[in-house]
Amino acid sequence: MKPQLLQVSKTPENSFSTRRDTEPDINNRWHYHPEVELVYVKQGSGTLYIGDHIGRFEAGELVLIGSNLPHFWQFDEAYFNKGGKQVVDVFVIHFKENFWGDHFMELPENNGIKNTLIKAKRGIRLTLTKSRQIGDTIAQVLSLDSFKKMIKLLELLYEIGNTDGEFFASLGFQNSFQESEKDRIDAIYNYSIKNFSRKITLDEIAAIANISPNSFCRFFKSRSRKTYSTFINELRVGQACKLLIDNKLTVKEICFTSGFHNFASFHKYFKKTTGKTPLNYQKIFMSGNTKGL
Repeated sequence: MKPQLLQVSKTPENSFSTRRDTEPDINNRWHYHPEVELVYVKQGSGTLYIGDHIGRFEAGELVLIGSNLPHFWQFDEAYFNKGGKQVVDVFVIHFKENFWGDHFMELPENNGIKNTLIKAKRGIRLTLTKSRQIGDTIAQVLSLDSFKKMIKLLELLYEIGNTDGEFFASLGFQNSFQESEKDRIDAIYNYSIKNFSRKITLDEIAAIANISPNSFCRFFKSRSRKTYSTFINELRVGQACKLLIDNKLTVKEICFTSGFHNFASFHKYFKKTTGKTPLNYQKIFMSGNTKGL
């Protein structure tokens, strides 16, 4: 999927952007921007794509996304039903790494924040408990005056830097798509996301990319650092996680609905991707111990 350069708007009175989103289709596409993005999902759930990571996001999560790191927030279908009970409530702060000035981050007192911004180039997710604590502060930032917003943002970054978290993108991920390749990547990602629930042959996806099957395998792995079969199975596992959380189908029904064609493969790839069996994943979620996910 072609990561599109997004222009982040800010007012003349502010050097960075703060906003509250209540619609599921805000920037609902694969994109990137030079601004760092701090997101608190107070309400909402779906699939999150960051760099070469694919996985679920749930209500209460806080995520810090570094400069020019491609990402895509795909909310679950239930949030697009007009008149439905599912609502979205997301707080977002965008800022450039040097909006304080070119030398501010070089001050020794800011080493912790500087390291946090370096780590954010892979995307950072905090534990759910800590996310909610910091998230409440982010929600308050929107109502502050310009000066207090700036001070509060520094405090937020300092607190994030002193909190354990996990990375999204792999250590080797690079946003290195050449301009001439973006349409091809766009076609591959879009087609895969729409069709992962059925079998996609190598000849079929190679034709979408307009290259030979052998060339496709080399091309995809060199750009994404994973094989296409791994990528498509990660999409299927992401769908399976959503269905397990919804708890409306049996595990066997989820297996085939997600695009797996036998139960053994489903268990194998699910555990390889999440570290848990489907039933254990579902039990952990139902117990409320989402930290275990």
